[in-house]
Amino acid sequence: MPGLECGFALGWLGYLGYELKRECGGSDVDPGLPDAQLVFAARAVVLDHVTGQAWLLALDAADAVPWLDRAAAAIRECDASGGPAAATPEAVTSAPAFTARDTAAAYQDKVRAAQAEIAEGNTYEACLTTTLEATVPARGDRPGVVPLEAYGALRRRSPAPFAAFARFGSLAVASTSPERFLSLAADGGLRAEPIKGTRRRSPGPSPEDPGADERVRAELAANPKDRAENLMIVDLLRNDLSHHAVPGSVRVSRLFAVETYATVHQLVSTVDARLRPGASRAEAVAAAFPPGSMTGAPKISTMAILDRLEAGPRAVYSGVIGYFSRTGAADLSVVIRTLVMETADDGATRLTLGVGGAVVADSDPADEHDEIRAKAFAVLSTLGSEFPRD
Repeated sequence: MPGLECGFALGWLGYLGYELKRECGGSDVDPGLPDAQLVFAARAVVLDHVTGQAWLLALDAADAVPWLDRAAAAIRECDASGGPAAATPEAVTSAPAFTARDTAAAYQDKVRAAQAEIAEGNTYEACLTTTLEATVPARGDRPGVVPLEAYGALRRRSPAPFAAFARFGSLAVASTSPERFLSLAADGGLRAEPIKGTRRRSPGPSPEDPGADERVRAELAANPKDRAENLMIVDLLRNDLSHHAVPGSVRVSRLFAVETYATVHQLVSTVDARLRPGASRAEAVAAAFPPGSMTGAPKISTMAILDRLEAGPRAVYSGVIGYFSRTGAADLSVVIRTLVMETADDGATRLTLGVGGAVVADSDPADEHDEIRAKAFAVLSTLGSEFPRD
């Protein structure tokens, strides 16, 4: 659409859960939640934060014009008043007590088991995950956690380029993901931006050690293990995109870049390609699903290993969330740094948070456990919670 930089021009929005891998060469695992949920948006308000513009989009229908008028009036009113007052409601009244699916010792044992699979030649890299869970009882006539309030708190605590909120009845997904899974432009441009390599930022700067955080960043940028992890996933994605790309169009336009966020530094690469004329866009997405950064390489055999090692389904976590536009464009992020909230009939809210990291031959099990703690920090600290002790 001329002038609108966002590729979304109405269409489907929602998530595809990790266990849809059964459709892409993986095994059939019951996630305990819907495999995928999407809604069709026939109307939308699109906010361009760079230009400060608001776009109203609507399919032609009998009541489209009245809706456009009401939406425009609401936007003008908001603009005239300087925007809504910044609300800072408490996401929870007390810090939820999370439990971990795996103790520290059990997770480290699974790291060693994954390394044994690597030594046998069954995988080169395995993204081993675990899950943290908590239940928050209802607060009078309010649910244990109000999903939109929790998402607002997460955005303030840990802003991210692919932050997303979706609610489907009693299920809500609040994501502060920094990772793009795959974008598909209307003209056929493909882009994947895998993340492999994470460090928790050093607090500061402090007068005692003003350069501490920069040293953390530099260490990540130069670390041979993290670079090797990242490179293996880049190679996997080059292969994934090549199935439906114009021959010779697949290229790595950025390798081993460090991106800095509120709580972590991340090692990020970019793989670009061009969709073959006449190729199925859905099949191009399926060829790259699930995200290689959340499986490891090679993908099919590694997913089978992870099914054996992990103690339960990943469900929404490790899947993707985003949109499929009517123009043929799509933009999907990896479901990481994401709080999944299920509200029961009695108002209690079950919280789940998936965390994981890549295991390679020279991984240190204790370091791998420290990495999942770092990845959980932003979400847990927003809720006032701590990583569970054994």
